Amino acid sequence: MLYYLFEYLEKEFQFPGATLFQFLTFRAAVAVLLSLFIATVFGKRIILLLQRRQVGETIRDLGLEGQNQKAGTPTMGGLIIILSTLIPTLLFARLDNIYVVLLITTTLWMGAIGFIDDYIKIFKKNKQGLKGRFKVLGQVVLGLIVGATLYFHPEVTIKEPGTRIAVETVEEPREEGREMKSLMTNVPFFKNNQLDYAQWISWLGEGAEKFAWVLFIPIVIFIVTAVSNGANLTDGIDGLAAGSSAIIVLTLGIFAWVSGNVIFSDYLDIFFIPRAGELVVFIAAFVGALVGFLWYNAYPAQVFMGDTGSLTIGGVIAVIALIVRKELLIPLLCGVFFAESLSVMLQVGYFKYTRRRLGEGKRIFLMAPLHHHYQKKGYHESKIVTRFWIVGILLAVVSIVTLKIR
Repeated sequence: MLYYLFEYLEKEFQFPGATLFQFLTFRAAVAVLLSLFIATVFGKRIILLLQRRQVGETIRDLGLEGQNQKAGTPTMGGLIIILSTLIPTLLFARLDNIYVVLLITTTLWMGAIGFIDDYIKIFKKNKQGLKGRFKVLGQVVLGLIVGATLYFHPEVTIKEPGTRIAVETVEEPREEGREMKSLMTNVPFFKNNQLDYAQWISWLGEGAEKFAWVLFIPIVIFIVTAVSNGANLTDGIDGLAAGSSAIIVLTLGIFAWVSGNVIFSDYLDIFFIPRAGELVVFIAAFVGALVGFLWYNAYPAQVFMGDTGSLTIGGVIAVIALIVRKELLIPLLCGVFFAESLSVMLQVGYFKYTRRRLGEGKRIFLMAPLHHHYQKKGYHESKIVTRFWIVGILLAVVSIVTLKIR
């Protein structure tokens, strides 16, 4: 909102300093500072409010060291992340940008699903929370909304190859060239790294590309559901989900910055996505919110994010990756989420298989998700979290390197 206010002041009154709000980097910097302030200062007040409301975590007895000490710790802390993200975004981002609108919708939608789940667990004393089928239904509906928007909305475009730079200014370059609707995405590590989903159904005959949404939307639904559930599984020990997510989102912010800037996208030979640069404001606010929340969520945690936070984080990461056309990088960039999800699937699948074949179920890991396996082996949770962060940073560096290594 402040963007439009200062734009008006600059045009009508030549207000001193108003042009600063035209610069993406300035608005992103202010957004991250404000989100940090809200999360750290007002986050404490939200935690105290949750304590007064007795919004405490119910701990299942998994036989883990130090587990019982966490009983009663306030949960639903994801509200801190959501508020600390949305307030700076509403103040400093351009709200007519389709990508910003899509991310705000994702934040509210997934936050609502997670909130209902936490509410049922805490106030209805139902440890199962929202039934799995309803949770998945909510994720599927969001995937349908995101997929349909990315496919049908006229402002979701890429620049036609051969775009020329008219004014070479890094901050706000003006470009020439026709925008085009396309389902092309980047394939990491390959030289000619362009994949067009529409070509996957071209074998059906002439004009089949018009129905590429039949393939594209289910892919979006799968990605949104998988990443949000992966983030949810990762939220098992203090600081793991928040810290890992901050690393992932910061990396996606770099991708959004270069994809939305015609100079950098031309130099790196990647898709130039008009209007995608505005994502940086939202991403900056989101990173600030995650780091601010981590102030209270680091070991020993004063608050847990609950499904309100973890489902929101996963949904936002998935949508950002889809917007900047880096969804094929998700298994690498979100490697921590992927490993956690894979450990659960392997554990459950192997247990069912051996029980059916041998009459007794066997396990691959001492406990799943993966972080609990290391807890069972005797590692302190702060050491597990730190090492997972290190792995996440290495995966982020490799993901960034894919911009040039093909």
